[in-house]
Amino acid sequence: MRRTFEDTTIVLVTHFSGLTVADMDDLRNQMREAGASFKVTKNRLTRLALEGTKFQNLNDLFTGPTAIAYSDDPVAPAKVAVNFAKTNKNLVVLGGAFGAEKLDLERIKVLAALPSLDGLRAMLVGMLNMPATRIVGLLQAPAGQVARVLNARGQQEEAA
Repeated sequence: MRRTFEDTTIVLVTHFSGLTVADMDDLRNQMREAGASFKVTKNRLTRLALEGTKFQNLNDLFTGPTAIAYSDDPVAPAKVAVNFAKTNKNLVVLGGAFGAEKLDLERIKVLAALPSLDGLRAMLVGMLNMPATRIVGLLQAPAGQVARVLNARGQQEEAA
């Protein structure tokens, strides 16, 4: 558990009281598909594992039936947990931390609204390709205009 806290970027703490086994399996599958993990924790062991890590400020959240969602992608666990909690009231997102910075529920919802890491990469590639596409279009436009002018001139001469 300590290695998990040392190696991960973001940790979210949730209460899962009332979730069925099928709900838990569904949540774990959604997390796995997004590149995150979801694990039920023992509070006492988790508090011990948190000591001396960048997430030690989460100690006070570990009361009751808790589970953690964690990942190297800061958006993935937040997006899955918040979306799952919208449809299933038995999952309650308590808070979390991104590195040493503690996150409340509102900040987690802001993270969940961001595009995923893959989505951000696609947007960046699109932005980088756009200027090249525009340059090619600009370079082709004068040649097309010259061709249209010559064609119009040729049609005028044929008509005369």
